[in-house]
Amino acid sequence: MPTHPQEPDRPASDPVVPVPEGAGRPPREDLPQPGPPRSEAGNGEPGPDSAGPARAEDEYTTAIQELEDRWRRALADLDNLRKRHARELERERAVERSRTAAAFLPVLDNLELALTHAGADPGAIVEGVRAVRDQAVNVLELLGYPRHAETGVAFDPALHEVVGVVQDPDAPPGTVVQVLRPGYGDGERQLRPAAVTVAKRE
Repeated sequence: MPTHPQEPDRPASDPVVPVPEGAGRPPREDLPQPGPPRSEAGNGEPGPDSAGPARAEDEYTTAIQELEDRWRRALADLDNLRKRHARELERERAVERSRTAAAFLPVLDNLELALTHAGADPGAIVEGVRAVRDQAVNVLELLGYPRHAETGVAFDPALHEVVGVVQDPDAPPGTVVQVLRPGYGDGERQLRPAAVTVAKRE
């Protein structure tokens, strides 16, 4: 019989396993295997996620403190401005009072002079008092308060206060017949309206 060569015997510990088509090769033990990324926290160092909330909280606290400081400074500035405005207003009032009083000093001087000559001619006394009256009226007009004592003009509720209604055939209805008390000033700068009597309508 012909003798056929025999294949060498394979060790039993290394069997050949067929690999199916499309399957990858098995991983080698001598190569590093992929795995989930290890966090730096595992090495004892804090990661960015652990420091983020604390840093943001510190920034918010600092911002709030800065806003509170600015708010307190604004309140202090406003209070100082209010006090300074009150002082300036009081000073302006004092200056205005002094100016008004100084404007009436000549009127008082003329009244004192008229009283000194009270025993002289009565006609001269009357003229002196009338001159003092005109001087006082002029002072009020210079201060912005003109005198209103006109008759024969139409009744104006902004300038006149009706204290009586009379029958006067010579005066048109609704006109001022008599001024009982002169008025001073106009509009918002009115000291008082003129007290008048008005012609009655038919």
